[in-house]
Amino acid sequence: MQFSLDQLQGFVAVAEELHFGRAAARLSMTQPPLSRQIQKLETAVGARLLDRGPRSVELTAAGTAFLVEARRILSLAESAPDLARRVSSGAAGVVRIAFTAASTFGVLGGLLDRLAGTLPDIEIVLAEMVTRDQVAGLLNEEIDLGLGRPPFDHTVFASHVLAREALVVALPAGHQLAGLGRALRADDLRDEPVIMYSPTRARYFYDLVVSVITVPPQNVAHTVDQILTMLCLVEAGRGVAVVPASARRLGIPGVVHAELDTARADPVELHLLWRRQSSNPAVWSVVDALVGGTASTMP
Repeated sequence: MQFSLDQLQGFVAVAEELHFGRAAARLSMTQPPLSRQIQKLETAVGARLLDRGPRSVELTAAGTAFLVEARRILSLAESAPDLARRVSSGAAGVVRIAFTAASTFGVLGGLLDRLAGTLPDIEIVLAEMVTRDQVAGLLNEEIDLGLGRPPFDHTVFASHVLAREALVVALPAGHQLAGLGRALRADDLRDEPVIMYSPTRARYFYDLVVSVITVPPQNVAHTVDQILTMLCLVEAGRGVAVVPASARRLGIPGVVHAELDTARADPVELHLLWRRQSSNPAVWSVVDALVGGTASTMP
């Protein structure tokens, strides 16, 4: 089946005017070529679209159904060039964003609200990934942006700190350390069973925790890679855990949180991460909306 946009425009004009003469005048053409266009269209479609009378024209049932699709096709054809220009400029398109589970505690929702308000024509597709998988996904062009933890190869990637937060100690409700009335120090945890991060699957948090407290091997009660799992183990009385302050938002019953004294006030960082050589124009619009400035020149 092959038909042209001119044939569709001719059909729509006749269907709306229900008169070949008026439709031809509307299209600035004569009636005979318009009649030939409609005949060719009916041949291509394989159905009679119009009932032609001596003084009037009526749509057939097939013509009524086809009119809906003809209008849709013409509308798409009319809007396609504008859409192409908008995608090319980064004002429209699709951006695939990967995020770590912990980033959903306080950052992801606000980020999506901001994009919806500033770039409503960009579709955001989400995927949960640990930072290691985000880096691989960016390199393979499976995703466009990441919300992950440093460090990154800055010869390949650019990044921007979206959020910084403190570390806190998650304790079973009623634990003696919860009643000290002050921020906990590393020495306070020296004899406590600690639920630790995996040094391979949660490397960022593992390195961060061992930089602020000393955990002898015999004090490691469990090793996990998800903060939610960690808090559930704390609730079960399996030990204490050092978690980002935003983990309080999870509201796990039976878990309380105590401040932790650290050399840096807010050592936990969440970065927006993207490939310096991304070929998706919408990426630069999203980055500029989230961090401001000229994304492509950021360190």
